[in-house]
Amino acid sequence: MNPIQKLSETEMELMVVIWSCDLPVTSTELLDIFAEKGKGWKAQTMSTFLSRLVDKGALTVTRRGRTNDYKPLLQPEDYKLQETQHVLDGLYQGSVKNLVSAMYDGDKLSDDDISELKKWLSEK
Repeated sequence: MNPIQKLSETEMELMVVIWSCDLPVTSTELLDIFAEKGKGWKAQTMSTFLSRLVDKGALTVTRRGRTNDYKPLLQPEDYKLQETQHVLDGLYQGSVKNLVSAMYDGDKLSDDDISELKKWLSEK
């Protein structure tokens, strides 16, 4: 998959919902889902975010009568990998060791986490 532009926090929130929906999904369905979450977006706001996601290559849109059907082109695993690599390259000079060291030094890794990492690495 070709890298896509970084998604904004709201675009990412929208993609997470789309990934969890039965596909294809419409903007009306998404408006209903977000209304249940307490986000009373207007139709134009939703349309703008969906258009941006189409422009970024994260979604595909198909016109069906007066309705647009949206499906993800971007898969969650692909985006997670892309963003992880971006953080790794940008903050840790591409070194997984530097990342793990920072997590350890910041007391973010429990003994269980360390054991799981050791086991995972020994299996690779």
